[in-house]
Amino acid sequence: MVDANLCIGCGACASICPVNAIKLVNGKAQINKDKCIRCGACQQFCPVSAIDINKEEDNKDNKDDKNKK
Repeated sequence: MVDANLCIGCGACASICPVNAIKLVNGKAQINKDKCIRCGACQQFCPVSAIDINKEEDNKDNKDDKNKK
């Protein structure tokens, strides 16, 4: 959901999140998926377009599944 390479750690997303699902960790935004209601406010408010609420973070299992197809 957050592209750490793009995130500048400004906190704009955390300040706009209506359910407080975002916090800065080591200077980068992290979204709590259990709290997130996918309203899109963070994505719209991010000045560097580092957030895509429709994209899940890659994990090893997903990559392995894609390689098998």
